This record gives sequence, structure tokens and C-alpha cells, in this order.
Amino acid sequence: ILDCGAHERNDGIRNAEDVFGNVDNHGHRRFFGNLGWSRVVATGRQLVLFQAAIELLVSTQITTPNLIADREAKLLARYAMHSSESAGRVHPEIEHLMRGPFQRDRDRVLHSSAFRRLSGKTQVFTGQGDYHRTRLTHTMEVASIARTIGRSLRLNEDLIEALALLHDIGHPPFGHAGEEALDEMLKHDGGFSHNKFALTLVEELEQRYPTFPGLNLTAEVLGGQKRRVDKQQSDGQHSPLLEVQVVDLADSITYNAHDVDDAVELGWLRIDELLELPIMAKCHESVLQKFGKLEGDVLRRALVHELVNLQVAHLIYESQQTLIELETLSAREVCETGVRLEIAGPLAEHKAGLQKFLYARLYRHADLVRARREAQAKIKVLVEILEENEQELPEMFRSRCSTRGTRVSVVECIASMTDNTFLETYQRFAG
Repeated sequence: ILDCGAHERNDGIRNAEDVFGNVDNHGHRRFFGNLGWSRVVATGRQLVLFQAAIELLVSTQITTPNLIADREAKLLARYAMHSSESAGRVHPEIEHLMRGPFQRDRDRVLHSSAFRRLSGKTQVFTGQGDYHRTRLTHTMEVASIARTIGRSLRLNEDLIEALALLHDIGHPPFGHAGEEALDEMLKHDGGFSHNKFALTLVEELEQRYPTFPGLNLTAEVLGGQKRRVDKQQSDGQHSPLLEVQVVDLADSITYNAHDVDDAVELGWLRIDELLELPIMAKCHESVLQKFGKLEGDVLRRALVHELVNLQVAHLIYESQQTLIELETLSAREVCETGVRLEIAGPLAEHKAGLQKFLYARLYRHADLVRARREAQAKIKVLVEILEENEQELPEMFRSRCSTRGTRVSVVECIASMTDNTFLETYQRFAG
């Protein structure tokens, strides 16, 4: 309807006839109802006509062509997770006219408070300038790479993006160091996992809607996150949805590449020592063939680009070969085969060598270890202080003390904080 003319033109009724058929004023009244029609007559503006039509369509669930399903049928492989095959939501909702269920999930995660706070949470490095990745920029990079893989494999990009944006939403301040400290503080209460806390956030803590708690995400998005809680969860015969597997693989590809980038930029690793690794040597060969000899920051960026490209191209090719035999199966049927997408062969070995190198030379770097220990010590102190002073907790968490327990509620409160919010709170109570 919006395409029929400018919002401010007073010919909304004529344009409506073009869209809904030639009917007289009584016909318009019957279509829109007394409330919708009175709004159209009162303003004569096309935008209000559009709003009235949408309200009526949603309230009466008038049958319209399923554009989302039709688009997916044309673009997606049979083995992709189609929106029409979704198991739905815990709290049933009227389907949106313009967005499929996984598009809505993506938007709900994107607009959540927890997602915005990722911008203030540590990925690996903290306090060393503003070049390095945050938890938010890592998440966006994962989504980008995962969508590239998903599109090449004709999977559901909307589902992939929703899963990618959600995957790290439960991380506490100070990254894995913070997670380890909170896990220790809850060792007698089931422990703490950022993957599990992500589910708590989107099922309970995020209050965005008046009729239900949480974000009411689809079963497929919640199921994908549940698989992250225990990545070994498998009976040997069933595998996660292909979209879930793609996000996990993109996560690994992403953090390997950007950790190399950040570490070299910060001076914690040298390019010459990285080039001793087979996977980085292969990337360097590709750079030489394309650009000749490069140095400094230009070489660093080119190597990181090749590191991503090498793994993504390999994964897409190997996955395409794997999926050829599954083209006639639905998403659920593919899961029953137990198929796993993976980086295989020598590249898998070389990737493992890079991860081993990063663990020894980067993640155990003296400066990083020192920062981790300082953060963990402060987290443990604040947990104990707030446990003794639960009245200082925000109402959302204070109200959960009676059902979840005080210490668990304190940990949930701290896990929801950004790095800076945590430090400010620590300074207030323990400084």
C-alpha cells in the first residue's frame, strides 16, 4: 500500500481501491470496520489507511499468501530448516505479516538489553586500547561468516543469524575469566555456564512483552542454544540442525582469526612466529601470490583475511559434498542421520595446531593471566558482599532470591553486568 503514493497525498481511498479492488465507501467500511474506517475518513492519509489495514489483518488473521514460505521454498534446500516447519513458540502468537518466525527471533535478540550490553563485555583483551574485539563485535563477525556459509549451502540465513546473535549473550563481564569465577562461586548450586545463562536471559529475565516472560523465541532457536549448553550432547545417531552446526563452526573460525589479529596488533604475538605454523604459512603463500611481499599492518590484515577465507572455502566445499546425498531429506530427517559438518583432513590438523599455539602463547600470556586473576578475585568478593546485602540488588534479581536462592540471584545479577558496570559496583561496595 505504501508504494501507491506519498504518505501525505490525500488520495488514500483511491489507492486502496487499486490494492483491494473497486469498492464503494460502504465496501471500505465493511473491510476496515467502523474503527478503521473512521480513522481513514478523519485523516484521509495513506499512512493511516495502511495502519488500519494492518491492524485489521492482524486482528482477524485474514488469509494472505505466505510470502515467507514461498520465498524459502524457492531459495532454500530441502534439508534447510524452513519457517513453515518450525515447532513454534511456548506462548502461541499470531504470525507476522511481513517477517517469518526466525526473522522475528533475530530482531528480538537484537533489541534485547542483554545483547546491547555485549558492547561493554570483554572478548579476550581488556584495557589495552580500543582496537581489539568486544563480545559484541565478535558476535557480529560470527553472524557474518555464518551467513556466508549458510547462503552457500542454501540454509536458512534468518535462523542462522538469530542463533549467531544469541550464542554469546549470556557471557558475564571479563569473558571466560568471569565465567570461571562465577562457576566456582556456584559449585554447590549447579555451577555457572554462559550458554545456560543465555537461556535464562531469553526465557525469564528479559521483560519485553506484557503477556509472557522472556523473548518467547522459537523452539529451533532455543534448541540450538540448548545444544551449546552441552556440546557433547548426542546419542551418536542424531545431530543438531545444520544451521546450528554452521554457527558453531563460524564461531571457531571467527575467534581464531580475530584473536590472531588482535594479538599481533597489540604486540603480544609476532608475525614471524605465526608463519612457522602450517596453516599460517599456507595463508602467507596465498598472500604472496595475490599481492607480492607485504609488511606490517598490511600483511597482518591480509593474513587474517586469508585465514578466514581458507577455512570458510574449505568448509563450504566439504559440506556441499556431504549434503549431496541428503538433498531429498527435510531438516529433521537430516538430524536423524547424525551428519556432521566439519573442517576435515590436514586443514583440521593445522587448525588444531593454531589453537594449541594460541592457548600456549596468547591465552596464557603473563599480562592476560594477571588481568584474569584480578578480575576473578573481584568477582568473588562482590558475590559474597551482595549475598550478605541482598537488599542492594536490583528489584528484578531481589525478587528471585526466594525462588532461585540468594547466591544464584547475585550471580545472575553480576553476569548481566558490563565490565564497567561491574567495576563501578565493586568500587561502591568494596573499593
